[in-house]
Amino acid sequence: MKVRVRLFAALREIVGQEEVEIELAPGTTVNGVWEKLVSRNERLGAYAKSINFAVNHDFVSRERELAPDDEVAFLPPVSGG
Repeated sequence: MKVRVRLFAALREIVGQEEVEIELAPGTTVNGVWEKLVSRNERLGAYAKSINFAVNHDFVSRERELAPDDEVAFLPPVSGG
């Protein structure tokens, strides 16, 4: 199955793209997508404990299973005022 992954802020800068499509096995979780991205770019690993996850515009846990054509977003912490 394919999912669309959206990356924001520093994550987008590290990957060099705002959006990527990833082919996954059925039953893959949000964490599985994250691990696949980190395996492609180790610098993302520094954000592993601080990012939020969303699927189809709803915040979810790492354990959320994905369905074909889901949109997964990885949101790093934002600072500012």
